Amino acid sequence: MSTADLHWYKSSYSSSNEPGDCLEVAPTPTTIHIRDSKNTEGPRLAVAPTTWTAFVTYAADR
Repeated sequence: MSTADLHWYKSSYSSSNEPGDCLEVAPTPTTIHIRDSKNTEGPRLAVAPTTWTAFVTYAADR
């Protein structure tokens, strides 16, 4: 899959007061792509779904 084919999503928890202050994710079966919503053409991070799940679980406990 080309990165041009990715479908990006923002969290429903994103603040409407600061709409640009959020991460966007584009899940695929083998990779979770992550980018800064303020800089959509900038650097991106790609992690395995298990890594993303571990991160979200960790963050939710904080």
